[in-house]
Amino acid sequence: MTNKALSIFNQLRPLSVGFDDMFDHFESMFDVPAVNYPPYNLVKTGSHKFDIEIALAGFNKKDIEITSEYNTLTIESKVNSFGESLGVAPGKGAPKEKDMIHKGISKRYFKRSFTIADDVEVKGAELKDGLLKVSMEKIIPDAKKLKTIDIK
Repeated sequence: MTNKALSIFNQLRPLSVGFDDMFDHFESMFDVPAVNYPPYNLVKTGSHKFDIEIALAGFNKKDIEITSEYNTLTIESKVNSFGESLGVAPGKGAPKEKDMIHKGISKRYFKRSFTIADDVEVKGAELKDGLLKVSMEKIIPDAKKLKTIDIK
């Protein structure tokens, strides 16, 4: 989107109260280039439940770190393109050049962040068959749940 989209956000700003963070987030989205690795799906699994599925062929649990802090869920690899743990001296555990005939499975470093709402809680994560699934649930406070009011 271009300046036209930004001008729409700026026109809506005076008509809202308490949504400054949301408008700042939308504006920052237009300044960041698109990141395509690793590919992911956002799946609604229930009325208030969601999963993020990320394709991570070749990674195992020890290679991935998931953190959640102040409305940001971050999924980051701890390995580089040669399968070496980040922060470890090169050559340890990496396949030798003469052993690798073709490298078609990308096991490169990545860091992907997702903005989550205040009322969304990360419930857990599972890595199975090359697919990382992070489960989340929108927590609805009792004050916002549907109530039936008795008439006196």
